[in-house]
Amino acid sequence: MNRALLQSSLLLLLGCAAPMVLADGKKDNNPFEMTKEEQGLFDLLNKERAHKDLPALRPNPLLFQAARRHSANMAKQRKMEHLLDGKRPSQRIAAAGYNWAKVSENLAIAEVDEPPLTAIVKGWMDSKTHRENLLDKGVTETGLGIARNDKGEIYYTQVFARPRRPAKPSN
Repeated sequence: MNRALLQSSLLLLLGCAAPMVLADGKKDNNPFEMTKEEQGLFDLLNKERAHKDLPALRPNPLLFQAARRHSANMAKQRKMEHLLDGKRPSQRIAAAGYNWAKVSENLAIAEVDEPPLTAIVKGWMDSKTHRENLLDKGVTETGLGIARNDKGEIYYTQVFARPRRPAKPSN
């Protein structure tokens, strides 16, 4: 059985290194930071985009929040699903406060330290749908989530997004 099971669906994400503004309008005073593992995966994914002369995806704290929560929820329930607890990727990122115009999502599951991050990226690139999500010219931001459960399984979520542009004021 292949340990790197992969799926994809729609979801987008945005990032910056400034304090996050939460959905209720309050500021999160904890500055956004990627974990070492998230940074490694982020770098590998943007290398794939660079090979196709695509701009790098920008990290978005709200997208990371949504992806991290989804990975943790999948790990807790031991389910790799785009539709979990009745919520789709677009609903999860909207709940995190992200105003999206386009959304997609890639998922994976692996045993602890097996396969390495490069194998997760290779699996996504070898899958037509996952590759299309990663190389989509219409997305500009991303968020990642990586969570482990007590059985030694690691759940990966990558959301891709483009924010909705604010409406222009009418005269």
